Parts: sequence; C-alpha cells; structure tokens
Amino acid sequence: MMELKEILAISGKGGLFKMVSQTKKGVIVESLTDGKRFPAFLHDKLSSLEEISIFTTGDEDKPLKEVFKAIFDKYEGGAIPEVGSDGAQLRGWFEQVLPEFDQERVYTSDIKKVIAWYNQLQQHNLLDFTGQPEDETPSGEIAAAENE
Repeated sequence: MMELKEILAISGKGGLFKMVSQTKKGVIVESLTDGKRFPAFLHDKLSSLEEISIFTTGDEDKPLKEVFKAIFDKYEGGAIPEVGSDGAQLRGWFEQVLPEFDQERVYTSDIKKVIAWYNQLQQHNLLDFTGQPEDETPSGEIAAAENE
C-alpha cells in the first residue's frame, strides 16, 4: 500500500526522501536517488507528499495522491514518457491528467515536479493503489513533530 506520508520533499534539495525515523528536532531521511541517509530538521521545510495538493478551479484542491492515481491509470502503472520541456506542452499534458487544474496558480515548475516525483516513485515501485481506502486521512506525524 502506498504511504505518501512517509515520502518527503525537502525545500532546497532535489528529489524525494523516505522518512526512516523521527528525532526530537526533526527526522532521519533516506534519499530515493542514492540511498544516503541524513538528518533533516524542521527548519528545512519538510513536506509530506500526503499533505500536498494541486490547485483546481473547483471548490476543493486535488490531493497529490489522486493526481498520481490518475497518471498511474493513464500509463497503466508505467513511467511517464518524455512530454517535452515547453510550458505549453507540459500544461497540455497535465490538462489530460487533471482537466480542472488552475491554469493561473499551477506553475510549469509544479508540473515538472509532479512528473519527476511520479517517475521517481514509479521507479522504486512505491506506487501501489491496490486496496487503497478511498477516505484515508493523513496521519499528521510531520505536523505533530513541528509542535514539539
């Protein structure tokens, strides 16, 4: 089962990181890129992929997990092929996956991150949507750690 709450993006660091354990002042993370472990502190701006959503034109933003599921379904579990680096090409591709995304508030750089993150998770076999409950709520472990 896919646990996005354990996969982190760290501001200023490329790629994704798996949370290995928590400490009083942060977490120990492992890079999905090279497997190296290091401490990440709360001031590093940690974001659990479970907490990230995409702006839409509707009443509610779309959780990243649902965007990944739409991509997963579109490519039958495979990696995203090269969609080009041109902003118009990227936006056209993203519109196929999430037609209701907010064109003004979702930047080209955000779409590039979604593609890179999806491909990295897919490469490490971390995209398993079988048996996924529809109404799963985030655990808030990162938020709880910030309040200590």
